[in-house]
Amino acid sequence: MTYTCLISVEDLANWPGGSGLVIVDCSFSLADAGAGLEEYLAGHIPGARYLHLEYDLSSLSDGRNGRHPLPDAQVLAATLRRLGLSQGDQVVTYDASGGPFAARAWWLLRWLGHSAVAVLDGGRKAWAEAGLPFEQGELPELSIGDFETVEPNQRMTVDAAEVLASIGAPDALVLDARTASRFRGEANPLDPISGRIPGAANRFYGDNLAADGRFKPPAILADEFASTLDGTAPAGVILQCGSGVTACHNALAMEAAGLRGARLYPGSWSEWIVDPERPRARG
Repeated sequence: MTYTCLISVEDLANWPGGSGLVIVDCSFSLADAGAGLEEYLAGHIPGARYLHLEYDLSSLSDGRNGRHPLPDAQVLAATLRRLGLSQGDQVVTYDASGGPFAARAWWLLRWLGHSAVAVLDGGRKAWAEAGLPFEQGELPELSIGDFETVEPNQRMTVDAAEVLASIGAPDALVLDARTASRFRGEANPLDPISGRIPGAANRFYGDNLAADGRFKPPAILADEFASTLDGTAPAGVILQCGSGVTACHNALAMEAAGLRGARLYPGSWSEWIVDPERPRARG
């Protein structure tokens, strides 16, 4: 069976032995860029590789393209090969923060044309609560995989000009994954300018999760998104956050709910605000 959205702890734990499975730990902390790797080395799901948000899942920011620009596709493909990924392998990503960094890796693999990728529902916490084992330290040297990528799927993204053109359009809606306070424009430690893109709606990515840290059932997610989208078709939705990371969590939740076709604005608010001509709203 191929998993393309979410996979349960039980299904991952019972995965048949042998090749064909690549597990990736994406744990990260915006407050401490080294914390995720330290946590990985201290204990990770057996066999898991590690991908760092800023070194592997992003490219360098030039100050105008957001805090976490998309990585170069060929560089990311080479990294995935070094982790042993081959064509047709099932990839499972997870993190220790409710899924935003795992969802970024999930989205990027789909962007590169690899559909057999799923996020571990509940992440590291669910694995631990199930009493399943962890292993420590680095993995032994891995065999190089044969993963290749064609040109990234440009239909999955929009740029700032397309976002600007969408403002006020009846068939488009920007969906902001940040907290309600950041959406309203209250002061925050991440961005030098507070506010939101005019006309945007707010869906905090954490609202995709139930109290146990797993994603809400698809029917509940579908109802909640339908209320927020207010008639906008999924294909008209532009997913945005602070830097194009937590927006991927909303992309995953929409996929789980059967709402397919939303596009990502990778630069998000941290790119939007570098041009003073781009409009902003608050309140």
